[in-house]
Amino acid sequence: MAAFAPRQKLWLECDGRLVMSDYRLRLLELVAETGSLAGAAAAMGLSYRRAWGKVKELEENLEISLVHSEVGGAGGGHTSLTAGGEALVAAYGRFQRRMADELDAAFRSELQEVLPPAQRQAASPGA
Repeated sequence: MAAFAPRQKLWLECDGRLVMSDYRLRLLELVAETGSLAGAAAAMGLSYRRAWGKVKELEENLEISLVHSEVGGAGGGHTSLTAGGEALVAAYGRFQRRMADELDAAFRSELQEVLPPAQRQAASPGA
């Protein structure tokens, strides 16, 4: 049986400029997991150029370095998150989870009694 479930899209702006979003968080998480911007781009179905553009946009808008790349070597290059990048990814991940919990609580509080009984069970936002 179908159930209502709240959903949200989050992003942060500074003076109208995008400084973080769920999509960009995933890109940075994949850089950390794969050690490669090319690998992260491929996992998200993006061109390397587009992924690099997203990272550069964030770095320019935040005015901090998020990734560090090492060129060449026997196995090719390597990209990792800077300390600032790691801190941002961790904090934004916590922010996402907190907002999902708050959304679920508000959904249950405000809509639980007005929905048809068969649809009152809400799936968690991340499900």
